Amino acid sequence: MKGYTKPLVLIFLVLLVDQLSKTWVKTNMYLGQEFKVLGNWFIIHFTENNGMAFGLEFGGEFGKLALSLFRIIAVAGIGYGLHYLIKRKYHRGLILNVALIFAGALGNIIDSVFYGIIYKYETLFHGRVVDMLYFPIIKGYFPNWFPIWGGQEYEFFRPVFNLADAAISVGVICILIFQKTYFKEEFKDEVGINNETVEE
Repeated sequence: MKGYTKPLVLIFLVLLVDQLSKTWVKTNMYLGQEFKVLGNWFIIHFTENNGMAFGLEFGGEFGKLALSLFRIIAVAGIGYGLHYLIKRKYHRGLILNVALIFAGALGNIIDSVFYGIIYKYETLFHGRVVDMLYFPIIKGYFPNWFPIWGGQEYEFFRPVFNLADAAISVGVICILIFQKTYFKEEFKDEVGINNETVEE
């Protein structure tokens, strides 16, 4: 179990907080209800979606089933990748970020696979993902001279999401930012090969 403890603890904590927050919202708020946490900057807004992260949709009943099955396959792949990274003793930061991505994906799978049955509104694999975190920090209108969107209203950050979405985003962003640290040996090998080519 050496090397697995911290990733497993992180996965457990993310899943626990994600599911507790979704369960509380689902059982204590009605769809569309919201309350302000930090003025107009941070709002708990109860919404559900049939699709992907941040409320994106993937059309129809077949699309919903296909997306749920794809999520399961993707999570199995991420889980195997996490196991591989731990066994090969990759950078601890990379392992923990992949664990975040795994936990987030698994958290949303629980919604889409089981929530329809748990809350008695749909069949297996047809549940809806619960979202509640809303940060409309900046609102305004594009100036009329602005290309394409001139005069239209804008809002940052518009999507409503959940902790699972946040975990996936943080994991991906951190891997992109710190990739040279996480894959230091690979970058060294690539530089070495390029140097040898130049010398030849």
